[in-house]
Amino acid sequence: MEHSDSYKTMLEAVQAFHDKHDFRNTGGEDMTYRVALMAEELGEISACVTKGKPLDSLSEEVTDLFILLVGTAIAADFDLKDAFWNKMEKLMQRESRMVNGRIRVSEFRDMS
Repeated sequence: MEHSDSYKTMLEAVQAFHDKHDFRNTGGEDMTYRVALMAEELGEISACVTKGKPLDSLSEEVTDLFILLVGTAIAADFDLKDAFWNKMEKLMQRESRMVNGRIRVSEFRDMS
């Protein structure tokens, strides 16, 4: 398989993985299942950080989450690349604030 930093190539690789295991017809593209898998991966990422595991462990878990995110876009039939750029455009317009000593970027809707 060609290794490329192109999103198109990565999307094709994840699609090939879905096709190989027939995710569409075997429950692998069910959204509830996919959310559970993403939560599991976030837990593994958290464990890497909080337990001081080596960087290669963290990179593997983040990569698992990235593959799940791309696969979720495939399963839900939306263009993740377009969604990414649309969201980045919105995020770049937002203000930042320090909240509890850490930077937050949000719409900061008043709760009054």
